[in-house]
Amino acid sequence: MTTPDVELLGDPAPEPLLPALPQQRRVADSVHATLREAILSGRLRPGARLSVPVLAQQLDVSRSPVREAVQRLVQDGLATEEPHRGAGVAELDPAQLVPLYQIREVLEGLAARLAATHATRDEMELLRRAHRHHAEALSRGEDQQHVPLDLAFHATLRDASHNPELLQYLDRVQGRIAIAMLGGRPHQWSQHAIVEHEAILDAVLRREPEAAEAAARAHVARVRRDIAALHSADTEGA
Repeated sequence: MTTPDVELLGDPAPEPLLPALPQQRRVADSVHATLREAILSGRLRPGARLSVPVLAQQLDVSRSPVREAVQRLVQDGLATEEPHRGAGVAELDPAQLVPLYQIREVLEGLAARLAATHATRDEMELLRRAHRHHAEALSRGEDQQHVPLDLAFHATLRDASHNPELLQYLDRVQGRIAIAMLGGRPHQWSQHAIVEHEAILDAVLRREPEAAEAAARAHVARVRRDIAALHSADTEGA
């Protein structure tokens, strides 16, 4: 006698719309985040080699996710790759950064203007919090946190602009901007940045688009002048 098939009650489990991410991809994400943080905090300096075998050994992972993470750093603009030498943390000539900052001045000014117009209460609080974390870290003498916290403030400001196209343009140059900051004078620049960020924040909170744009443009223009002066001093001393 055969046993009749048992019919399951209820709806069958739905098929997943997308497959689960491979474990390697999740490892690559973690490696990418770790290396990015090391670069932005200055622990991996411009010019440092990104040897896949060495990094894989240090991070105790296989080489494949490290190789993928390094390629993503190259796409981010935080690393460069040379034939027969492999990848290294990006180095930028200050002379190349002046035109980059001329463009950034206009775009960051627009982001601040739009943020003053469109930011929600929650986004204003996030911007206030990002500025406070930056100021508190510097007051504790944690200069190595200047670059990541400075970038976090500007990322929060851009998000509050509610303009995806603007975000894409600025994201494309974000890696080179970070490298520029790492090659500067962290303590001196960070003290200026706190005061200038305060002016941007105040204008956004007061919902004054013109003042927000002017403050943001003045901030980026000051950095551009500092980079130009640093390049001029290096040239004269060569």
